[in-house]
Amino acid sequence: MSRILQTEERTERRISAVTSLSMCALTVIAQIAITLLLTRFLREKTYVVYAALEIMGAIFAIRVYQRPGSPSYKLAWMCLLLALPVSGMILFCLWGGTHQAKSLSMRKVPPIRERESTRMESEANLARLRRQSPEWGRLAAYLQKRGFLLYRNTDAKYFPDGTAFFDDLIDRMREAEVYIFLEYYILAEGQIWNRIFSVLKERAAHGVEVRIIFDDFGNITRLSDEMLQAMQDAGIEVAVFNPVHRYVNRIYFNYRDHRKIAVIDGYYAYTGGINIADEYANLIVRFGHWKDSAVRIEGEGAWGFATQFMQMWKMMGRTMPNEDDYYRPRHQAQGAGWCQPFTDGPLNNPDNPIEETYLQLIASAKRMLTLTTPYYAVEESMQKSLCIAADAGVDVRLMIPAIPDHKFTYMVAETYWGELLRHGVKIYKYTPGFLHAKSVMVDREVALVGSTNMDYRTFQLHYECGVLLYHSPVVEELLEDLDQTAAVSTLYTLEEWEKRSWPRRMFASILKLGAIWL
Repeated sequence: MSRILQTEERTERRISAVTSLSMCALTVIAQIAITLLLTRFLREKTYVVYAALEIMGAIFAIRVYQRPGSPSYKLAWMCLLLALPVSGMILFCLWGGTHQAKSLSMRKVPPIRERESTRMESEANLARLRRQSPEWGRLAAYLQKRGFLLYRNTDAKYFPDGTAFFDDLIDRMREAEVYIFLEYYILAEGQIWNRIFSVLKERAAHGVEVRIIFDDFGNITRLSDEMLQAMQDAGIEVAVFNPVHRYVNRIYFNYRDHRKIAVIDGYYAYTGGINIADEYANLIVRFGHWKDSAVRIEGEGAWGFATQFMQMWKMMGRTMPNEDDYYRPRHQAQGAGWCQPFTDGPLNNPDNPIEETYLQLIASAKRMLTLTTPYYAVEESMQKSLCIAADAGVDVRLMIPAIPDHKFTYMVAETYWGELLRHGVKIYKYTPGFLHAKSVMVDREVALVGSTNMDYRTFQLHYECGVLLYHSPVVEELLEDLDQTAAVSTLYTLEEWEKRSWPRRMFASILKLGAIWL
């Protein structure tokens, strides 16, 4: 692709993003215009015509109600269709059908074929885990049934901040001999990217296969055409997920690739909440101190992330130059516990492994449960599960940022906190700034670290990833970081929640109806 074509395409992306948002406004204007026209030109039949529109809106609403899936999703569309039938029907036809997630130029490809010996080893690992911890065995069996194998012989290292993570990632990339896979929602130019790009160029020049997937919406203003060209000139294969300019008629901030995956030679793999951008290492300040986390998987479990990357690469219509077995690790590792990488995406709806995993982790907690998330807008089932756990005597802690990056989204989250507080859930606000970490720790036995936010878009509309670590020493590393985070956080109280002004409460309640679009 020439520089001129790239510039034209980039401009097209930016224009189309504005166009998409403008379409929402135009549909509302259409609703108002039709109402006025009916009143002016069809005075005697106004009620008849508008009644017909309301009936059509109701039919659409019934269709939404009968579909499987998220109650919040259905409620938002039903309210829009009944209140503004013209706007609602137009927007639903554009954005509300099940075809959107299936029409992103994503090809249906078979899963990466596993060796029979690998499958048998996973079954043996599952049997051992079931004997030691039946509840975690059930969770592992659930994910294995969906194609996510359970690995042993895997070591893990936890990173409590972006600085340590990037240093380790770059050191391991320098050692790459066969390939480097990167899949990130944000890949932004800056000091961190300059360091990474320098290593990638050097490794590519020595014959290492370097492949990168990044989300187009996450990088519209953060990755220049010149850098894209430089990456290609260096021999790096780049795939852009869900290019904005191709889908002018869709909501671009949905159906995104929100994963954070790095794989090196099939032996090292990284995941967590950290994107490739300077703010994640606090080299620039956006919302106070940026708190995040990640893990490095070393050994058999890293192959699980390699297969997830290759699967996405092929779904995007790209090909691999070698057979799948070529990308398997050349070395072995030792490690305690079990490791289970997994992914999720809108094509799985209404069966969402990540959401179900969260529900099972909450329900299985006996003594302590700590969750970190920058956003909180969950279904009633998850909200109730947290309340039940707290009522049953589990020490439930929810850690959130004190300084939000999206104020409206934060206001929606507030509407949930009162109920949690009444049931004894402890809510910690990370006082130094913005907490972007996404993790779960249960009973000092299981840890989940990944790209998953606790909100509707994560569970229903985005491609996400994570890793479960059962009885691994890394669980204690996560616990130590959680304790340190709590120490610099403020315990939010029910009294503070009740002191919110009534305009803020009312506005937040209205926003909550449209939380799926925030």
